[in-house]
This record gives sequence, C-alpha cells and structure tokens, in this order.
Amino acid sequence: MPAINIEDLTEKDKLKMEVEQLRKEVKLEREPVSKCSEEIKNYIEERSAEDPLVKGIPEDQNPFKEKGGCVIA
Repeated sequence: MPAINIEDLTEKDKLKMEVEQLRKEVKLEREPVSKCSEEIKNYIEERSAEDPLVKGIPEDQNPFKEKGGCVIA
C-alpha cells in the first residue's frame, strides 16, 4: 500500500479518513487501566523467575562473556 501524503488531500478526503478512523476506534473493546495494570503486574511477576534481566545469565551460557584477555609484552 503506497504512502499517502496528507498535505495533498482535500479537506473532504481528510475528514473522510478521520471519520473512518473514528469508526474503527469506537468498535475497540476498552478496559479500565486499573484492571489492565493489575494483569500486566501479575504477568511480569509470574515470569520473573525465568527473566535473565532479573536473575542474571549463568556464566557458561553467556554469549557475551569475554573469551580471553589482551596480553601486552
């Protein structure tokens, strides 16, 4: 789908696009932030045991571990 340059559209076309977008948005099912944030928190807490950013990466599985050092003689 080619990109649309909004500046090249007429005011009528811009309004049609806006109405189309609003029709799509009104059909979206909405949830309260309090419910969604609780679900996100639970999701994160349930998976924190497997999260390498929380528990770290074992040295033998770390792909970024330095292979060797530099020796200057």
